[in-house]
Amino acid sequence: MFFFKKKQMFILLISLILIVGIIGFSLRDRSNLTMVEDFIHDSVGWLQRVVNAPVDFTTSVVANMKDIRNVYKENTILKSRLEELRQLEYENQELTKEIGELEKILGKKESDFLQNFTTIQASIISRSKDNWFKQVTINKGTEDGGVEPNMAVITGGEGMIGKVHASSPFTSTVLLLTGFDRSNRISVNVNQEEKTEDLSGFIVGYDDEKNLLLLEMNEDDQGLKKGQTVFSSGEGGVFPKGLEIGELVEVNDDRYGLTKIGYVKPSANLNEVNHVMVIDRAMATSDEEGES
Repeated sequence: MFFFKKKQMFILLISLILIVGIIGFSLRDRSNLTMVEDFIHDSVGWLQRVVNAPVDFTTSVVANMKDIRNVYKENTILKSRLEELRQLEYENQELTKEIGELEKILGKKESDFLQNFTTIQASIISRSKDNWFKQVTINKGTEDGGVEPNMAVITGGEGMIGKVHASSPFTSTVLLLTGFDRSNRISVNVNQEEKTEDLSGFIVGYDDEKNLLLLEMNEDDQGLKKGQTVFSSGEGGVFPKGLEIGELVEVNDDRYGLTKIGYVKPSANLNEVNHVMVIDRAMATSDEEGES
């Protein structure tokens, strides 16, 4: 037993001497390595590449996933900011449009033509679901504005859009020109620039297919032609004289060939109006009675 222990100690001692010698030999300054050192060096390098390859691949995948997540977050933020920018641009356009309408209304209110009438400024707050293109609701009524049925409603710079159909204390319903028929016809004059006298007729309805107002003339309709401007005549007893309605864009014979049928394009864009003026004819009527 003691012999085997001495033998093991001797082998261990010799191994340590060889290891120390090899280490000392490898640490010497020399340019050439032994075959054993080359083999060990190449083997270790190959094992390092084998071990590092999956580690590098995993690290690259994780880094790419982080980059993709960061790009996704940045893209989401940019989309949100772009949507906010579009919303601000839309709001700016709407505000610019409203300011333009209000400026036109202010200028119209101060015009010489409207000095003879009481004007009530109002804003459109809703459209009728059943008659989307025929009726709107404004924010003035009998109590806060003195609005009454049959008062004319106009825009600031484009022309007449309709009349008050019904009024409550704080809101009123406006019947647009697109909803007029023979029971709500308008007595009008057609301006002839080359003549002193205007042609007379009636707006009797709206052609849904052509999207134009129907104009029926009285007997004297020979001077009727495209491009002429149509105004309210004031003879119907409802609308003041001189309110612009639209432009004559088409003239045809009626079915019997006895008179002319005109098609009038409204001056006001009835679908994009936000602010209007209601015209009270009472002042003009009282002045006329006083003059009589």
